[in-house]
Amino acid sequence: MTEEDTNQHLTVMMTEMVTKMQVLLDKQDELGENIAKIKEAVYNPDEGLYARLTRLDARLDILEAWKTSNGKILWIMVSVGIGLVATTVWQSIF
Repeated sequence: MTEEDTNQHLTVMMTEMVTKMQVLLDKQDELGENIAKIKEAVYNPDEGLYARLTRLDARLDILEAWKTSNGKILWIMVSVGIGLVATTVWQSIF
């Protein structure tokens, strides 16, 4: 290999390396922007992920309380119904 071929080969290799480094830097900038978006989505106190989870937990607590109270009301209604049926049967027998 001549010296000119060696220099040309080195120039091509350096150009490829510079191009790949530029791509790497661009990807690193893109990654930084994506991480910033994720951080904002998670930690934003009004609209972030934690705020949405807190609101969802509050809604679940309300639904659980509603289910408990409706369960109690249902049992009262069933008990009253059974009592009325038993009273009707008792009165019809005697």
